[in-house]
Amino acid sequence: MRAIRRAASAALVGVTTLALSSCTVASADPGGEEVTTFGYRVSPTTVDAGGEVTLFVTDCRKTARIHSDAFDTVTVPRGEAFATTDVGWDAKPGTVYEVTFRCGRETGHTDLTVAAGHQKRPPHDPGDVQHGVKAGAGGTMDGFDLRRIGLGGALVGGAIGVAYYWSRRRPSGDGAS
Repeated sequence: MRAIRRAASAALVGVTTLALSSCTVASADPGGEEVTTFGYRVSPTTVDAGGEVTLFVTDCRKTARIHSDAFDTVTVPRGEAFATTDVGWDAKPGTVYEVTFRCGRETGHTDLTVAAGHQKRPPHDPGDVQHGVKAGAGGTMDGFDLRRIGLGGALVGGAIGVAYYWSRRRPSGDGAS
C-alpha cells in the first residue's frame, strides 16, 4: 500500500510540474485581432506627456524596433526584455497613439493613451521645483513571466516530493525486526 501511495504522490508531483512548466501564451493586442510569435506590451498604457513608458518584448530572437508618433523610435537588443523611453512633451492630451513593435518581419500593434487633463511642465522649466528622489517601484514586478512561474512550480514540486520521500522512509537495520 505504501508503494502505491509513493508512486501516486510522485506521479501527481510530476504531472503538476509538467503542467506548470509547459504553459505558453500567444501574445495579442487588446482587441485580440493580431497574434504574433513574440510578445509585446506598453506599461503604463496611459501616461502624461513627458512621462516615461516601459516597452516589453518577449520571445523575439532579433533586435526589436518600436515606433510611435508619441516618442522616438526605440530598439530592444536581442536577448533583452524591455526598454524605457519618454513620451514627447508635444504629445496631445487625450490622444490615443498606435505603438508598433517589429521583430524581424513580424509586427504587432497596441495603443498608448496620453492622459487628458493638466500637462506637466518640461523639467528644464525654472518654475518646476523638484522634491526628493525618484526611488523606483520598490521591487514590484510588472506582469507574469510564465517560464519563471513554471520553474518555480517545478522547484516547489520537487522539494515537496523529496520531503515526502524522506519523511516516509523507514530507518534502516538499527535493531528493527
